[in-house]
Amino acid sequence: MIPSTPSDLRIVRARLIDGTGGAPVDDAVLCADATGVIGYAGPAAGAPAAVPGERVIDAGGRTVLPGFFDCHVHLGFAAGRPPGRRGEEDPVHLVFDTARRLRMTLDAGITSARDLAGLPAGYRTAVETGRIEGPRIHTAVRVISHTGGHGDVRLPDGTDVSQGMTEFADSVDEVRLGVRRVLREGADLIKVCATGGMGSPYDQPDDEELLEEEIRAAVDEARRHGGKAVAAHAQGTAGILTALRAGVTSIEHGYGLDDRACDLAGERGVFVVPTLSTVYLGIDKDAMPDYHYQKKVRWSGITKTNIARAIDRGLRFAMGTDAAVGPHGRNLLELSYLVDLGMTPMDAIVAGTRTSAELLGVDDRLGTLTPGMVADIVICAGDPLADIGVLGEPDNIHYVIQQGVVRKAPTALSSDPSGPDQA
Repeated sequence: MIPSTPSDLRIVRARLIDGTGGAPVDDAVLCADATGVIGYAGPAAGAPAAVPGERVIDAGGRTVLPGFFDCHVHLGFAAGRPPGRRGEEDPVHLVFDTARRLRMTLDAGITSARDLAGLPAGYRTAVETGRIEGPRIHTAVRVISHTGGHGDVRLPDGTDVSQGMTEFADSVDEVRLGVRRVLREGADLIKVCATGGMGSPYDQPDDEELLEEEIRAAVDEARRHGGKAVAAHAQGTAGILTALRAGVTSIEHGYGLDDRACDLAGERGVFVVPTLSTVYLGIDKDAMPDYHYQKKVRWSGITKTNIARAIDRGLRFAMGTDAAVGPHGRNLLELSYLVDLGMTPMDAIVAGTRTSAELLGVDDRLGTLTPGMVADIVICAGDPLADIGVLGEPDNIHYVIQQGVVRKAPTALSSDPSGPDQA
């Protein structure tokens, strides 16, 4: 059995990539105490003396990295099964299936995830209290959308099949009420729809959704209630500009980012979460409604051009996949798409660790492997700086550790905690 309680931990013979963007350290040692806080991470020559009874993991020269973030997931939905078409009508089955997706995501190297509609706050609490194992959860609970917009998947007879995904709002006052409702249900952040989208039946990505004054109202309510972040579903250029002017924290997707939008995002320090997995994966004419397929085909090239420009312009990128639109459990493929569009492998790793932690407001304790930080750690086979694609294969993720607790290991850990475990 993998131990579920923390103890002093030492990782030896590691190739350390600490998430800061600094050069990797060969023959590194990482030490964390029984509370799961890092005390040392650096060359073996400077490591502190061993502590009696500490658990030792021998990385065998493999790469040790911070636990990764996926800042745009939908863990409440099965891959390729949008609201109303999930085949998961039994709520008991839904709970177990969602727990399985959390486990798959954790095993892929994602130790923290931001869910942007469809995941009740109870799952966050279930992870925090040890009822289930999964990434640390930040959830928006529902997305705020207007009638006929991206979040409106109601049937022609008016039946709402969003299954808890959408909070409808068609005025400034309704937006304020909508924000208050999702906060009452435990939302960690607010998500608004600034544009239409790919999978929604009644609109286009270029369509503008919530008005600037409506998004401003959401931003103001989030500020008034603990200074929470606001994520904007924003695909077309006009809606991206509206969301930026209204003061959102992040642009989700950003397919239509042009030079004007890059200028404004750069000036305001707004994060971009491009969800390139939705562009590189899953465009299947036979498996998708025609309206969805046609949008994807039209926008795939536009997206790659615009995101490549935004990377070149040096915008603040955090990693997100829109998992559910694409597969769960292969989240780190996203890093290879960022590299394909111009990032260095190291910059992509930083986007998925330190910068993502900054977006979630947890960079004081997560996102880098430096003293004083929480020991969320991934040990992988291969060299991701030579081939970033190794991280996208879950079998290459040998260890996943959260706050010093081993959640995934290649074999059962030694019954003698002082004995080395081979990575």
